[in-house]
Amino acid sequence: MELTVVGSSGSVPGPDSPASSYLVRAPFEGGTFALVLDLGPGAMGALYRYLDPRDVGAVALSHLHPDHCLDLCALYVGARYSPTAPWPSIPVLGPPGTRERLVAAYMVPAADDAEPVPEAGIGSHFEHRDWAPSQRVGPFRLDTVRVDHPVETYAVRVSEEVPGGGSLVFSGDTGPCAALVELAAGADLLLAEASFRDVPGNPPHLHLSAREAAEAAREAGVGTLVLTHIPPWYDRDEVLAEALPHFDGPVAVATPGATWTIGPC
Repeated sequence: MELTVVGSSGSVPGPDSPASSYLVRAPFEGGTFALVLDLGPGAMGALYRYLDPRDVGAVALSHLHPDHCLDLCALYVGARYSPTAPWPSIPVLGPPGTRERLVAAYMVPAADDAEPVPEAGIGSHFEHRDWAPSQRVGPFRLDTVRVDHPVETYAVRVSEEVPGGGSLVFSGDTGPCAALVELAAGADLLLAEASFRDVPGNPPHLHLSAREAAEAAREAGVGTLVLTHIPPWYDRDEVLAEALPHFDGPVAVATPGATWTIGPC
């Protein structure tokens, strides 16, 4: 399977990157299946660099903070109004309440400025599925654990279900937690958020620093660490430097368009 970074900016879109979004592709049934992990602001338009968004097979959301999910509204606009519309209904996997969150995000004021009214179509277009400990989408097995963030948030392990298939783990947003290390055990690649600098006084139960991400990668015994979700107010090279002393394997910073091949593909 192949991982491509669509957006890697943390908390907000950055000057050179959409917010959180990652494209995972693998052969499936004579073609290629495309799974999108998170779809933050700016990601829908950026997807056109890598594929026609009509060909996305499923979207998986780590959690419902706006920087991870709001471009589902844009995906719906394409599905309904683009020249190739209507697009097929696809699975959207996420925490309970994902459908309601999407409908609320798409609400517009009524013509008479009375109560807001939702666009009914956005609530019914996607095939919503709540996260389960393990489920299958296309060629992938998706295993999840809840991680340490103020809202219900899941780390996701994506495994290609072929002999010798590779595996990657996406941390979602999380503070340091044993659940992430356990999910990532032995994975080929850990895509870990690194939103904080390694300084005293970071709020607990919120995000990882690059050092903490590297320590999780080391404890889990992963093959490669990719740091992501770095806010635009931090320098990526400085964030990378904080991780390097704490993990012996390859370490990289996620930037739009960066690609990794994982497993036998």
